[in-house]
Formats: sequence, structure tokens, C-alpha cells
Amino acid sequence: MAPAMAWIAGEVESAANDLGAMIAVDTSFPPGRGYDAFADLMEGLVAPLGFAHERVVVPEVLWQVPGGPASGPRTNLVATRRSGRPVCGLYFHVDTVPAAPGWQGDPLRMARDGDMLIGLGAADMKGCIAAVLLALRAAEACNVALAYDPMLLFCTDEEGGLYPGIRYLAEQGRLEGHVLNFNGSAEARIWAGCFGLFNLLVRVRGQAVHAGEGNRSGSGLNAIEGALPLLNALAVLKARVATRVSALPPPPGKPALAAQLNIATINGGTAGGQVPALLELTLNRRYAPEESFESALAEIEETILRSVASVPGLSVETALVGHLAPTSDPTGPHWPRWQHAMGQGFGYAPEEFRKWGAASCSDFGWVQRATGMQEVLLGGLGRPSRNIHAPGEHTTTTDVVALARSVLAYLAADFAPELIPENTSSRS
Repeated sequence: MAPAMAWIAGEVESAANDLGAMIAVDTSFPPGRGYDAFADLMEGLVAPLGFAHERVVVPEVLWQVPGGPASGPRTNLVATRRSGRPVCGLYFHVDTVPAAPGWQGDPLRMARDGDMLIGLGAADMKGCIAAVLLALRAAEACNVALAYDPMLLFCTDEEGGLYPGIRYLAEQGRLEGHVLNFNGSAEARIWAGCFGLFNLLVRVRGQAVHAGEGNRSGSGLNAIEGALPLLNALAVLKARVATRVSALPPPPGKPALAAQLNIATINGGTAGGQVPALLELTLNRRYAPEESFESALAEIEETILRSVASVPGLSVETALVGHLAPTSDPTGPHWPRWQHAMGQGFGYAPEEFRKWGAASCSDFGWVQRATGMQEVLLGGLGRPSRNIHAPGEHTTTTDVVALARSVLAYLAADFAPELIPENTSSRS
């Protein structure tokens, strides 16, 4: 396998080129209009590696929010290459968050700064796709026998979607074997699971009128000003929610993980000459595995209704626009070998690994619920310094090489064969 490891380092520029092409396809969610174009790109990259591919589209009725903005089809791509070996799913979410203000250049045009590869989705998680493709090319070029048939899963709407693509694939019985999820860290980490989240759209409605008439009795109802009691009540609730601490182990050196409530978006009004008739908020609630989704949602809705009721004439409606279920303890028989492979690629010693959870979320809670597949391996390119979801998001060629080497080691038949659970079960 040593020649293949050296080959990876020598061919990292091909991975950087792939990443540049991926970043150039706008897959931001919301709105999620670029999935077909990204599937086109991926089909062109996986076909030379001998993969058959199939597009699986999530039915619109499952993910479209009534009254929401127009969007594109939720096109997932499943690529398989079968030889009769056990299957290892390699999962990627292809969506990014929208580009935040503050980017120095075009976030959809990859920039280089020494070792750094800069662009929207570079670390989360298009760089992971580039690394895995590099590993698979190395195996082909250097004739590395694999222990597993890789199944590539390019999935939609992980960034807080109502019906992520991997959920649909799981519920349709399309997943096989065990899965390596690349929505994680390049650090020496053993995943302990994560919080769930939901996004709630709140529409507060008043009555539009000419702004010059707005202070006359019975004329108009300012939805923004009328929502001030609601905003104040949400601030009080936010503080109360933050006192709920999870038993999930936090990252090393970090405080205990706690539940969160945040106002994620706010929009209202049209012009200075008109009393605003509509205020829209998106509330983001991150809930610990110990909490109930139903209770967390009911608590917010009760707060909303109670606050709006204090303003005569104001009305309110809510809609769930995104939900990721918590991922419970994802340990299992394949984890020791993946940990060993991460050490091989990144140079971590066994004693450096620590187990921790996160208040960030994953769509694999839905996979666990739909399939009973408890074990989920986790890796990736995330590091605290990578500006994920922020201007200047980046990864490095060093980490791309390290992740590619980790993946190649894990897939290779001659890497730590004594740790391959399928080998053990076949002998028993």
C-alpha cells in the first residue's frame, strides 16, 4: 500500500482541481437549486472509476414548505461498484449554507493561499469528496485490493432540511453495509453522537396602510412593532433553554454542551412609506438527545401564541421548515479500524483520540431511526480554524492528502485485516 500512499501525495493537485469544479456549482441550501448540476459533475468524475450511478429524487411533497420559495429538485446520486464484497457506504452532503456577507472574493471560485484551498464548502464538505475520489484513484492506479465495495452517497439538504436525502434513501431501503460519514472532523476524535435541530418559520401578520395614517386610531397594524413582545419573550426563553445541559461529552477543553434557541433569520417591511404587514422569523432550536422534539416545539409555540395574544389584531402562523433528529451513540464494531486508519492518514497516535459529541447536528439520526443501523463512522476535514459556514471557509492540501490516505487504508484489504469485523464473522 506504500506506493498508493505516495501516489496520493503526488496527485493532490488533481483533487484540488476537482474541488474547484465542485465549489463552482452553487448547491447552497436554502434554496437548493444546484443539485442536478452537481449530480452532472459527479457522474463525470465517478464513471471513469467504474461506478454505475443512479439519481434518486426526493418527492417534492416531503420537503417543500407551503408558501415557501421556488426551489429545485432534491436530486441524490448513488454510485456503486459491485464485486461481491461487503459494502461500505461513503456519505457526503453536497449542499452548503448560503454565502454569508464578508467574503473577500467570490465564494464560488476557489482561491489558493499556499496550502489553503478557499471557497464555500471547501471543508464542509466538498473537500471530502475530492479526498475520497483521490483515494479511489490511488487504489486503481496502484492495484490495491479492497476489503469493501464502496457505495458513494451524494445527498441533499443536510444543512437543516425538512427531509434530507439520506433520510429518504434510508427509508426506501437503499443503504447497505455500514456507512462512513464525512461530515466530521480531521481531529483525533471518536464520535459520541450529536444534538438534533429544527427550524421553525414564524409569520406575524398585521395590516398594511400608508405610513402617514399608521398612527391614527384604527388604521393599520405594524407587524414589526407588534412582534416586540414576542421577541422579548423569545429572549427570555433562550436563556432558559441554555440552562439545559446534555450528558454528551463535550470537545476537549470546552464547556458542557447545552441546548440552544436562536433567531436565525428575520425579515419584514417593504418601504418607509408603508406600515409593515408581515414579519417573518426563522427560529433555530438545537435540542439535546435527552430532550423531546415534541416538547421543545410545543414550548416555543406556546411562547409565540401567548406573546402575540397580547397585541389585539395581530395574528401568527408557524411552519416547520427543517428537522434533523439527534444521533445517539454511534459506536460499533468497525470503529477501531477506522480509528486506526485515521491514525495512519493523519499521523495520530492511539492515545491522542478522545470521544466527544457536539451541539452541531447530523442527518444520521434519521438513518438510525429508519434502519436500525446504530453504528456510524465519522471523519472529515473539519477543524476549528477552518471558518466552516463563514467567510474564508477553507481546507488544506495537507488535510486532503491525510483524509485520502485514511480512506484508502480503511478500504484496503491488507490494512489491519484482524480488525475487519467481516473477517472475524466469516471465521466464526
